[in-house]
Amino acid sequence: MAAPDVLLVMGVSGSGKSTVGALLASELGWKFYDADDYHPEENRTKMGKGIPLNDQAFQPPAQTRIHPKARKIITSSNPAFWKFPIHLKDRIPWLCNLHDILLRDVASGQHVVLACSGLKKMYRDILIRGKDGTPLKSDGTGKDKQPAEVKLLVVHLNGSFEVISGRLLKRKGHFMPPELLQSQFDTLEPPSAPENFIQISVDKNLSEIIATIVDTLR
Repeated sequence: MAAPDVLLVMGVSGSGKSTVGALLASELGWKFYDADDYHPEENRTKMGKGIPLNDQAFQPPAQTRIHPKARKIITSSNPAFWKFPIHLKDRIPWLCNLHDILLRDVASGQHVVLACSGLKKMYRDILIRGKDGTPLKSDGTGKDKQPAEVKLLVVHLNGSFEVISGRLLKRKGHFMPPELLQSQFDTLEPPSAPENFIQISVDKNLSEIIATIVDTLR
């Protein structure tokens, strides 16, 4: 198959997406991002306390800066929203920021591996299209500077609750406690047609997983 612009290595916490993503990027010579590194401190604190991220609105401080794409997404879903106190959701600003990073790299000709939970199709859509696929504009020309959409291959690292919870119990130094794993399984919407994706069992060893992905790209 033709090489995608972005390989999105997704799965619940403990599925190995960061490890697989980093090794895969090294194997391919692509740029690597771990989406966890871009979580705002509020999200990290929340997850560290065992509180799942959610899609329910909350009321941030008045001085909170709102990512322009987050504002656009909220406005498109409810034009009257801004007549009321400002609300944000846990994930949308984070995903919009990642979307901007992907677009910038793809526009410069860089292939990218992104390790990100990407649990819902909506989240994957925001990552790749900024929800509505609106392109950025070049300075003064009115022409598209960056593509509205990138060629994406989703790599879903799939495993049972029992296997992955066992992994999390052995993990140290991660901000997400294993108690949150069930909430991630509840949220998970595995990729399906028409998404461009492959599923790989986490029961395979690391070298088999990398080889399977690389073979898919050939």
